[in-house]
Amino acid sequence: MSTNHQLQHNDILQNRMGLRIAARLSAGAGEVSHDVSERLRVARQQALARRKRPQMVARKAAADAPVVLQQGPTAVLGFGGGDRLGFWGRAGSAFLLAALAAGLITINIVQNDDRAVDVADLDAALLTDDLPPQAYTDPGFLQFLKTQASERSAPQPAERPET
Repeated sequence: MSTNHQLQHNDILQNRMGLRIAARLSAGAGEVSHDVSERLRVARQQALARRKRPQMVARKAAADAPVVLQQGPTAVLGFGGGDRLGFWGRAGSAFLLAALAAGLITINIVQNDDRAVDVADLDAALLTDDLPPQAYTDPGFLQFLKTQASERSAPQPAERPET
């Protein structure tokens, strides 16, 4: 059950209860003295004045509450229909959008700088190494590196002390 539906249902129940109470008060109004009827009339006016404030607040809250409308395969999220953002709402939205764009641009710049630094480190390591860069492209050198790695990882026989 949606929030708007619950608010409407509560309003209907409150209105029914108010009508019942008003009917009973009106039925008994002819039997009371003028003094009592005037006090009741003033009390009714005060009660109605108090009742109007929460009702307007509830309707405003219902108008500003998020509403999800499902239209076919898509769902739309709105705030109670109509354009209620105003200047500050639009300015805030524009600011958040600009902050998001600035953040994405900053991330892109930092990642590009990191890539450039990584490539520069790799180039410096290749150029300062004892081997020329052409050695890394030689297929025989790859085989040499594999045999070197396997010889290093193979267990060495333990040396026996001579007696």
